[in-house]
Amino acid sequence: MDERAKIEEPIAKELSCFNKEFANSLQSETFRLQQAIDQILSYTGKHVRPMLVLLTAKALGKVTEDTINSAVLLELLHTASLIHDDVIDDTKQRRGVPSLNAIFDNRVSVLVGDYILATALIRSIQTGDLRIVSIVSNLGRDLSEGEIKQLETAEESVLDEECYFQVIRKKTATLLSACTEIGAISAGASDEMIEKCRRFGEYLGYSFQIKDDIFDYFEAGNLGKPTGNDIREGKITLPLLYALSQETDRKTYYLDIIKNKDFTDEHIAELISLAKEKGGIAYAERRMEEFRDKAVCVLEELPVSDSRDSLISLANYIVNRSK
Repeated sequence: MDERAKIEEPIAKELSCFNKEFANSLQSETFRLQQAIDQILSYTGKHVRPMLVLLTAKALGKVTEDTINSAVLLELLHTASLIHDDVIDDTKQRRGVPSLNAIFDNRVSVLVGDYILATALIRSIQTGDLRIVSIVSNLGRDLSEGEIKQLETAEESVLDEECYFQVIRKKTATLLSACTEIGAISAGASDEMIEKCRRFGEYLGYSFQIKDDIFDYFEAGNLGKPTGNDIREGKITLPLLYALSQETDRKTYYLDIIKNKDFTDEHIAELISLAKEKGGIAYAERRMEEFRDKAVCVLEELPVSDSRDSLISLANYIVNRSK
């Protein structure tokens, strides 16, 4: 049994139910919309978010109908955000295959994203729990705010580690914390345990995003995005931020490249080399592992169970994954 299958083992039946519900939630009589939906359903994502919802609920009691519903709505919300992100960034590939806006166009992609977002909101109302509705509503705002903040920092070439963490908190940490918080709520957990689960998801979210950002400094392989793609878009992430703070001799040279957005292949290669040579990758890995360790520390306060062990394994899987 591979690592991923072992992590999923405590929720294998529930994950199968999620997959069916997710597919059933996306149906339309509009031909173009259904074409886009079929394309989305053909993607094979990691499904980290629904796994977090299901495992958290099971670790604290049992997976309920609201748990499945919540796993579906959060994956819908995540899917909508990816579609909109691809339009904003003019990305033509997602997970190694053509993105929705590459197959159709930006107009169709935005509308499909809006349709999926609306479907997620309907699902949140169906839980009948105002706490879940509130979390999902605030999450939608956070994701949008995080995307705008990222655009702002890229356009203005803001090179600040605190600002970087503000962006990834809004774009990633809040989504994963919503998964674990809602998973706990759906299982009928106490307020104290719900808060612990929220913190676990938040720490894991930071770790997850830093790992994604590290990938940009290596050969693309099957990652679905070219090396240096973030830098080309003006997104200066943690490895390069740290490297710049350590550079002295040629710092002005590198800063001029970034501020002038002179991202030729040669300059991209130079910036990637700088991140590696000045310890930027090692620093980012240390921060990623720190957040992972904080997440695992919170989990140790949950009751001992196979599901809790799978959550710990999932946290380790996230920092050790190769794509």
